[in-house]
Amino acid sequence: MFSLTVRSRRHYWLAVALVASAPATAQLSQPGVAPARGPDAPKPSTIPAQVEPGTVPSADQGDPNGNAPIVPEAEFDAALPPLSGDINAPLEAIGRMTAPVTGAASPLPAPTTNQPVATGDTLPPVGPEDPELARPLPPIGSFDTTPLETAVVANPDTPEVRYETTLNGLDKLELADEFKSLSALNEGDGKAANTAQISARAREDEALAVRLMQSLGYYDATALSTVESVPNTPGRFRAVITASPGRLYTLSSIKILADPVVPEDLLTRNLPLKVGDPIEAARIQGAEANVSLVLPQQGYPFVKVGERDILLEDQAPQATGAYTLPVDTGPRSSFGKLTTTGDTVFGVDHLNVFPRFREGQLYDNRLTDDLRDALVATGLFNSVAVEPQRTGRTGPDGTEEVDLLVRQSKGPARTLAGTAGYSTGQGTRLEGSWQHRNLFPDEGALIGTVVAGTQEQGAGATFRRSNAGRRDRTFSIIANASHQNYDAYEAFIGTLAFRWSYDSTPIWQKKFTYSYGVELTGTNEDVYDFDLNRRRRGTFGIAALPGQVVFDQSDNLLNPTRGYRLKLNLSPETSVRGGVRPYVRTMVEGTYYYPVSSSLVIAGRVRAGSIQGIDRDDLAPSRRYYGGGGGSVRGYGFQRLGPFEPVNPADPEARRNPVGGRSLNEFAVEARYRFGNFGIVPFIDAGNSYEDSLPTFSALKFGAGIGGRFYTNFGPFRIDVATPLNPRPGDGKVALYISIGQAF
Repeated sequence: MFSLTVRSRRHYWLAVALVASAPATAQLSQPGVAPARGPDAPKPSTIPAQVEPGTVPSADQGDPNGNAPIVPEAEFDAALPPLSGDINAPLEAIGRMTAPVTGAASPLPAPTTNQPVATGDTLPPVGPEDPELARPLPPIGSFDTTPLETAVVANPDTPEVRYETTLNGLDKLELADEFKSLSALNEGDGKAANTAQISARAREDEALAVRLMQSLGYYDATALSTVESVPNTPGRFRAVITASPGRLYTLSSIKILADPVVPEDLLTRNLPLKVGDPIEAARIQGAEANVSLVLPQQGYPFVKVGERDILLEDQAPQATGAYTLPVDTGPRSSFGKLTTTGDTVFGVDHLNVFPRFREGQLYDNRLTDDLRDALVATGLFNSVAVEPQRTGRTGPDGTEEVDLLVRQSKGPARTLAGTAGYSTGQGTRLEGSWQHRNLFPDEGALIGTVVAGTQEQGAGATFRRSNAGRRDRTFSIIANASHQNYDAYEAFIGTLAFRWSYDSTPIWQKKFTYSYGVELTGTNEDVYDFDLNRRRRGTFGIAALPGQVVFDQSDNLLNPTRGYRLKLNLSPETSVRGGVRPYVRTMVEGTYYYPVSSSLVIAGRVRAGSIQGIDRDDLAPSRRYYGGGGGSVRGYGFQRLGPFEPVNPADPEARRNPVGGRSLNEFAVEARYRFGNFGIVPFIDAGNSYEDSLPTFSALKFGAGIGGRFYTNFGPFRIDVATPLNPRPGDGKVALYISIGQAF
C-alpha cells in the first residue's frame, strides 16, 4: 500500500457577527445588588405598592426599578463590631449577629442547651500523625519507572462474540483483496471479546479503506462502519464497512524544478506522467523512482529527487492537482580513474582489468555495478564497494571526471567443494576439490581434485590464472591421472594440458567465446583387436591442439528460455603408436530455445561429430565417439550406442561391448514446464554412432522419458527417467540420470 502527501486549497466565506452589550457601570456603583434578568424576572409595576408603617420596604416595593438594597446601609454599618486600633491584638470571637427586625418576620430559634455553639475561634481536633507522612522522600534516581504489568484474566462465564464482515464500495476500485489482506476485522477471524472490540476494529478499517482509496487518487474518500446484531442469532454481529470514493483527482500540471540537463528532455521523458493522469500513489512514486534510476545511467551519478508537492484544487468543477517535483541533478559526469582503500586484495593495476568502460566515457552506474559484481565473483573479498567520488576535474567534453573508490575488505581465499551424480551405465561419481584462489597473486589459484566413482577414479592439480590481462580470460595448466573402467574400454590415462580461454559468466554472458590450448596424453587401454578377435592392451601417445568457439544468442547461461547457441569443437591430433598418424576430430552442435508461454519452453538440440584422417582401429578407444547416456540419447546405457564387438561363436548370448566409431549424430526435444521452483520435462532423444567418418541417418535409436527439475540459484537440479523405444538385445528397460544443469 502506498501513500502520498498532498496539500489542499480550500475556499471558505467567513461571516463575523458584532454583538453590542449594555454598560455595566450602574451595577458596579451599587455593591451587594444582584438585579434579576431574563424572562423569569418580575415585571416592574407602575402602581406604587403600599408599605406598612415600621417595616422595611422590599426590593419590589416602593422602588419602581426593583433595585433597593435588602438591608439599609446605616443598619448594616451599625451591626459591624468595633475595630481595635492595636493591629497585634487577638481576634475577638464572632458571636451570633442579630438584627432588630420589625414586622412580620419571626425571630431565629435559640440553640438547645445540649449542643455546643461554634464560636469561630476553635478548630476541630487533629488525629494522630501518620509516621509515613513524616518520612523523607527517596532520591529521584531511585524511583522505578518500569510500567506495571497487568494480567488480563478471562472470565469463563463471558460468552465469546462472533461477527461477520461486509465490505461495500471497494470492489469497483479493485481494492477489496488488498483491503482484506490488511483488515483488522479479518485478522480477528470473526471472533471478539465484546462489541466494543468489534467497533474498534471497524474504526481501524474505516481509516484503512480511506487510505486505500486515496492511494488511487480519491482524496475526498470517506468510509463509515456500523456494527449491528444479526436478527434471531444471539451473540452474532455484523460489521459493515461502507466506502465512498468520491471524485477522482487528476494531474492538471506537471512541473520539474531542475537545472538544465543534456539532452534537454532527459527529465521529462523519464518522468512517465502526463496531464490528466490519476494522482495515484504507485504511479507517482514509480515515475519518481524511474528518474532516480535512469539519470545515473545517463551521466548524472549524484542526482537527488526532492520531496514532491501536489496542490489539490477541490472547489473547481473538476478535481485536479498541480504536481511539482524538485530535482538536484548534480554535474554531468564521465568516468575518471580507479582508486582503492582498505585491505589490499588487488592493486590498482589489477583492478583496471575488470572495468567494461574506458576513462572519459559518459558515466553509467550499470557499469559501476558490473565492476563491483565482477570483483565479488572472484570470491576473495569479505566485502567490496565501488563509490563515485567528485573530483572537480573537467574532461575534454565538458563533463566532470568522477573517480571510482574501491573499498576492499579481504575475505577467505580457500574453498572446499564437492559434487555428486549418478547415471545408469556410468554409476556413481563423487568429486571433491580444494583450492586457494590467490596463492599466486593476482588471482593465481592452485586447485586439487579427487574423483571417486564406481567406474572412474582419479586425482589432479590445476594452476589457474583468472582475469589474466583481460577480464574473464583464463590461463590454466592442468595435470591429472585417472582410471576409467567402462563397457567400451578400461584405461589408465595421464594428461598434461595448457589452455587459454575467454569465457561467459553469469555476470557477463558474451555472444562470442573461445578456447584453445595444447594437450599431451599418455594412455594404456584395452582395445578390441578385430584381427585377433579379442581384446588386448595397447599404449597410445597423443598430442592435440584442441580449440572451441561458441556463438551464444540465448537469454541465460545456466537456464536459457529463448534464443540459440552454436558451438564448434576442432582438435587436430596426432596418435603415436608405432608411427605418427595425424587426424582431426570435429564436433558441431546447435541448440534452440522457444518460449511457448511464461512457464513452458520448447528446447531442441542437434549434434554431429566426425573424425577424419585415421582408421578407427588405430584410434585410442578413449578418443572415439560413443552415443548413449545422460548427455546423449537417454534411455540407453552410457556409451552403448554404436558398433559392438562381433558375436562370440563360443557364447552367442554373451554380452557384447561397444567399440566406438568415427562419427556421431544426435537429436533431442524437450518441453520444459516450470511452476515455481519446480519443473516437469518430457523429452524424446534420438541418435547413434557409426564406424564411418561421416554420420548417417540410418539405424537411429530413440529414447523417451520424463524428468523433474528443482531450480536453484546455481542452476537446476535434474532427475531424468527414460526408456529405449527400439531397444536391442541387452539394453535395459529403464535408465536413471541425476545431475546438475539442464541436459543442454
